[in-house]
Amino acid sequence: MSTGLVASSENTESKDPQQRQPLYEASTQFRNWRFSSEGLAQIREKLNEAAVAAIRNTFEVDQPGSSANVAFLHANEEVTLVKLYLTKIPQLCAMFRFPEEVEATAISYLKRFYLKNTVMDWHPKNVMLTALFLATKTTNNPISLETYTAHIPKTAPSDVLDLEFLVAQSLNFEFTVWHAHRALWGIWLDLQSLPDVDQNLSPSIHDTALNHIRASRLTDAELIYTPSQIALAAFTLAAPDLALKWAQSKLLPNVTSSQLSLDTISPVLELIKSMILNEGHAPDVEAVREVDRRLRICKNPEKVVGSKAYLAKQAEEERKAEEKRHKKVLEMQKGQSDPFGDEIQGTSLVDYDDDDD
Repeated sequence: MSTGLVASSENTESKDPQQRQPLYEASTQFRNWRFSSEGLAQIREKLNEAAVAAIRNTFEVDQPGSSANVAFLHANEEVTLVKLYLTKIPQLCAMFRFPEEVEATAISYLKRFYLKNTVMDWHPKNVMLTALFLATKTTNNPISLETYTAHIPKTAPSDVLDLEFLVAQSLNFEFTVWHAHRALWGIWLDLQSLPDVDQNLSPSIHDTALNHIRASRLTDAELIYTPSQIALAAFTLAAPDLALKWAQSKLLPNVTSSQLSLDTISPVLELIKSMILNEGHAPDVEAVREVDRRLRICKNPEKVVGSKAYLAKQAEEERKAEEKRHKKVLEMQKGQSDPFGDEIQGTSLVDYDDDDD
C-alpha cells in the first residue's frame, strides 16, 4: 500500500532494478491513465478544439455562414457538464443498491471516456448510464438490461446498448480500476494492529475519510495521484494524528533519495486535500443549465438522429460499406481458379470419338 505513495504522474525516478515492482505499477491504470494537471488540460483543450473545428465545418457545408454566431463550448465548460453527471452516479447506485466498487468504477469510466471524446459529440447523460451499466458487469455485479432501464425514466435499452461498444473502446478495453476506498480500508486495518493506537477506533473516522474519498471522485485526483495518496490525504482530513502515526509506521526515518519520507509525501497530500476541499462538490446548477442550453445549439449535427447531416453521414457510411463489400466479392472471385489447372482448359476429359465398336 505505501509503495504507491510517491508514484504520481510527475514522479518518474528510476527504481532499484532489484526492488520488487508494486502490483499497482504493473496496472494499465498506472501506465495509461495517469497525467499531470497540465497534461489533462492540454488533452481537453485539443479535444475541444478539434470538435469545434469539425462541427463548424459541418454547419458551413450545410449552410455557409451558419456557424458565425454559434457559441461553442469551451473545455472547462465540458468538464462542468460531465461533473454534474458524475454526481448522478451515486444517486443511481443508491437506488439500485450497487456496492461502492460499482459506483467508483462507473465514475472512473465516465472521466476516462471524456479524455477521448467531447460532450458536443456524445451527451453525458446516456454515456453515464452506459458507463454505470458496464461497471456492473466488469465488477461482477450484473443486472439485466431490461431491469436496469425499466427503473430509469425515459430510458430505453437501446440508449445503453448503442453506446456500450463506444464506451468500451474509449476505455481501450481496460476495465480494471484501482480505487482509493480500498486503499483506505488497508490503512484502517493497519491502524488496528499498531501497538500505540487505541484499538477501539470509532468507525465514524473511517466513514468521514470515505466521504472525503467520495468527494475526490468529483475531481481529477484519480487521474493525477495514486489510490494510496488519495486515501492517505482523505484519512489525514478525517484524523490527522492517526494518519501521522500510520505514516510513521510505514515510512523510514533515515531515507535515501529513492525511499519514502514524510517530507516527500506531505506536499503531495496537501495538494490532494486542497483539491478535495475546493473542488469535491457538485457544480452550480445554473451554470450547468447554461452550458446544456448552449450544447443544444452547438451539438454535432452528425450525431443528431434525423438531422440532414446525420442522414448524409449515414448515407456516406452505407456507400463506403457497400464499396467494401463489392471489393471483397471481386477479390474472392479473382482468387478463384480452375482446380484442374490451366493446362486442361479447352480439353475434353472424355474422348467421345474413340468408339471400341
